[in-house]
Amino acid sequence: MDDSSKSFDRALVFFGIMGALVALLAVIMVLTRDETAAGAGAGEGTAASTLSYELTEFAILGPQEVKPGPVTLQVHNSGSAAHNLVIDGGPRTADLNTDEMATLDAGVLSEGTYTIFCNIPGHREAGMETILTVSADASDVAAQEEMSAEEMNQVMIDSMLAFPAETEGKGNQPLEPVEIKADGTKVFELTAEVIQWEVEPGKFVDAWAYNGQVPGPWIRVDVGDMLEINVTNLTPLGTDIHWHGISTPNAMDGVSPYTQDPILTGETFTYAFEAERPAIGMYHAHLHSQVSVPNGMFGPIMIGDTPLPLGQTISGVEIPGDLEIAQEIPMVLNDAGVIGLSLNGKSFPATEPYVANEGDWLVYHYYNEGLLSHPMHQHQFPQLVFAKDGIPLDVPFWADTINVAPGERYSVLVHADRVGTWVWHCHILTHVESEDGMFGMVTALIVQE
Repeated sequence: MDDSSKSFDRALVFFGIMGALVALLAVIMVLTRDETAAGAGAGEGTAASTLSYELTEFAILGPQEVKPGPVTLQVHNSGSAAHNLVIDGGPRTADLNTDEMATLDAGVLSEGTYTIFCNIPGHREAGMETILTVSADASDVAAQEEMSAEEMNQVMIDSMLAFPAETEGKGNQPLEPVEIKADGTKVFELTAEVIQWEVEPGKFVDAWAYNGQVPGPWIRVDVGDMLEINVTNLTPLGTDIHWHGISTPNAMDGVSPYTQDPILTGETFTYAFEAERPAIGMYHAHLHSQVSVPNGMFGPIMIGDTPLPLGQTISGVEIPGDLEIAQEIPMVLNDAGVIGLSLNGKSFPATEPYVANEGDWLVYHYYNEGLLSHPMHQHQFPQLVFAKDGIPLDVPFWADTINVAPGERYSVLVHADRVGTWVWHCHILTHVESEDGMFGMVTALIVQE
């Protein structure tokens, strides 16, 4: 083959390769154009949405649905603890202190479901998780109108007038022994299981309970009693019971696997110990407590009587030496899990009002089984704090508001000497009121003639 033929063949090969490259480039341009058009349809061609979320103890309050497209989240921490907001697999805010705000660009969201939560340790497990559904059928966020001042007033008033509301179930009920043995040993039965519990009217949750109630039953025994408490576990996880504030042998302390083996599903374990000395204690699971306790597995246990400051004059107020206690009220505070902000397992307006006669002396025992401190305030009546964690105070004191931290117990004496319906509540105001009305940690003392 001469040199001219070889040059011609090389030219054919060169132009053939160039033609193929041009065709490939054309295909790439078409695909890129289609992807760009598709992206524009999902983002630029769709109106942007701005969603407002409130973070509190322990919930994320905000829209549950939005249309596909660019989404921005306005996040406000209205709680009393630091919180953040995370889109699972996506962006997150910084940790926000009380009343701080942040703006979170979620990007272009396509149809589907997105999990939103707070990732501060323990907060997600306590209930700070929600689902945002992205759907073309979602209502238009921009079209949602805010309530007028008149409407907000009416919502608040209506919520308050719904008190007291009837719900299924009542916790904190006295527990009687199933048997008293020949040697005087008192035998009690506790069954741990997951139940349906009505926290507020129409709101049923999967609660972790003892004997079908939240809080668990109130155990009251005398100093010197020998106790056997048979605990049967019907929950899906292993469990145990720690007798918080109660003197027990190490083997009965209820901290598996250190002091005992876990009580596995379907098993029963017997706690046996002497009620050695007066105590205001509480019992709760220790194994998997981050799940079971916020969701309901806690209860009060009392041994004997904590001495009252009878006959003393405290800050100018004389405490009669012969007064009789008309009522003893254990009040368990909670703020987490499916139970949420509640008093004795119920949220306002389903909380129980307490009724006393004018002149009655009452004893309250505050138990905090939640994750936050709660300043408990009773309108009108000063509270005489005479014991902390069941230990009598050398110097009792009067208080208008008592701050009860997690795990603490405060015992107070109150003289109901004025007729009326008096509000009784946690004084962290976001624990008692929201845009949807009064809720949570509110009840009342009704003093009648």
